Amino acid sequence: MTSYTHGHQASVLRAHSWRTAQNSCAYLLSYVKPDMSILDVGCGPGTITVDLACLVPQGHVTGIEPSAEQEEVLDKARHLASSQGVTNLTFSRGDGHNLPFPDNMFDVVHAHQVLQHVADPVKVLSEMKRVVKSAGGIIAVRDIDYASMVWHPPSKGLSDWHEMYERTARANGGEPNAGRVLLSWALKAGIPRDCIEPMVGTWCFSKSEEKEWWSGTWAERVVQSALAKSAVEHGISTEAELQEMATAWKSWCVAPDAWFAMLHGELICRL
Repeated sequence: MTSYTHGHQASVLRAHSWRTAQNSCAYLLSYVKPDMSILDVGCGPGTITVDLACLVPQGHVTGIEPSAEQEEVLDKARHLASSQGVTNLTFSRGDGHNLPFPDNMFDVVHAHQVLQHVADPVKVLSEMKRVVKSAGGIIAVRDIDYASMVWHPPSKGLSDWHEMYERTARANGGEPNAGRVLLSWALKAGIPRDCIEPMVGTWCFSKSEEKEWWSGTWAERVVQSALAKSAVEHGISTEAELQEMATAWKSWCVAPDAWFAMLHGELICRL
């Protein structure tokens, strides 16, 4: 059993709402055709999902989240779609370990930053393989590799935050370095190696407004989110230590030479 490390507090949703198809699944976009059916597993607030729906005007996109706890998040996604006049999509509940869809249903099954949090990523990939079309279907997954994160200038507070996050994510049953094992998981899920194209993608925050936003979300999340609660409950950090990490985030971003980069593993699986 896993516990979603980030939670769904406002600070988390602000961070997740920054994500678009272009900055989070660019590796997939050249394969998308206007009449495709797409399943977005773990859609969150729906910003990527809505973008994908705009790319398939003759098709349809389905976004799912696993439990009743995420219903408010799905309502935000529905509101976003409505506000943009996007109607060729549906948001509903569904667990990636047991997708509520028949075999061979979707042209594309996509998951962004999901496998790092699930109890059994191989099972989720197996389910994605089951519901994607067996002839011509595409599975697309992307996940962060926390150990590959780099930043400047050096900051003990950010180093402490990084260690705290990895330990907390693992205590919650996840794998914070999922990006590096996506290929291994896909092979264990029965996806043939010659169908898989592994890639890497990056995010880099270096402009003043980017750094202010990125550090601000983490400064809040590290003290007011499910992450903070889990870190304290697991005995990984104290509230005082988390507050020091939040302060470090705020101090880091004001340096004129500050930047933060992160690597993601990406897979395109063409069946």
